[in-house]
Amino acid sequence: MCVDNEYIAFHEFGRPEDVLKAGRKPIAAPGPGEVLVRMIARPINPSDLIPVGGAYSHRITLPCIPGYEGVGIVEDAGQGVSRELLGRRVLPLRGEGTWQQFVRAPAQWAVVIPDGVTDDEAAQLYINPMTAWLICREILGLKPGAVLAVNACGSALGRIIAQLCRILGVRLIAVTRNDRHTQELLGLGAASVINTEEISLRPAILELTGGWGADAAVDMIGGRPGTELARCVRGDGNYVTLGLLSGVPLDWAEIRRGTAARATMFHLRHWNQAAGIQVWQDTFRELISLILMKELELQPPRARFELQRAAEAARAAKVSRGAPGKCFLM
Repeated sequence: MCVDNEYIAFHEFGRPEDVLKAGRKPIAAPGPGEVLVRMIARPINPSDLIPVGGAYSHRITLPCIPGYEGVGIVEDAGQGVSRELLGRRVLPLRGEGTWQQFVRAPAQWAVVIPDGVTDDEAAQLYINPMTAWLICREILGLKPGAVLAVNACGSALGRIIAQLCRILGVRLIAVTRNDRHTQELLGLGAASVINTEEISLRPAILELTGGWGADAAVDMIGGRPGTELARCVRGDGNYVTLGLLSGVPLDWAEIRRGTAARATMFHLRHWNQAAGIQVWQDTFRELISLILMKELELQPPRARFELQRAAEAARAAKVSRGAPGKCFLM
């Protein structure tokens, strides 16, 4: 094993392409109950880059190593950890930031990846698939025949929701800003696609639902589009917001005036704090089974970058946002 651990960190908040810097430090041996994982691949998500800009500065200690997901191979195990994990591919989650060559992580939370799942699939199995699964199954509790409206549906997360709707028998109304993803979304499982550049959202959803409105909606944009989507939910329905792609907050007062639907925010980290180890592992097993059965497909990487080129990769991820696939750090 090499002596140094190469990593990417930011020592101040700012644009990722400006503040992300490469460094080296000694490899720290795994402590009791920990595994040491040599990383293979890590996707770049908006949730990785947003903290770099200072959005969550109140709960970030500098310097900070980014990275919420990725896959690697167990190289060493601490006291009390089964040696059977050595050499296995795992998701080293709930430990250190993944933008480093070696990551220490709690062994109980590490998710073992079976041979039928590729490195590319495994690396991006956490943020978007877990979010989509929890929203559809637990937060919204969608039943067969329910109508779900989702904006920014051409995104990676939207594509996963479309596939889950097909699996669950849910009627998905995919909302996009153009026709770029229409045919793909219909093929993945969407019942209808609304291009808001050509059609007004609320009248279109009311027409598709016989005047009732959607049973539930998922907002990934915030701002005016998110507020407008809330008005498309029937009075006894559910509205969940989980992102601010627009960078503009929702107008909660207007949402309360415009709909009687139950409105809430979803943060994956809040679920993490409440979920026990068994629930965590069981949820990943369900997602992995969907991958193995080819019922859930994740997009291949758009581009691959060496870890030391993280700043360049972050710039590419921002510039080509909306393009298929994610930029990966290898």
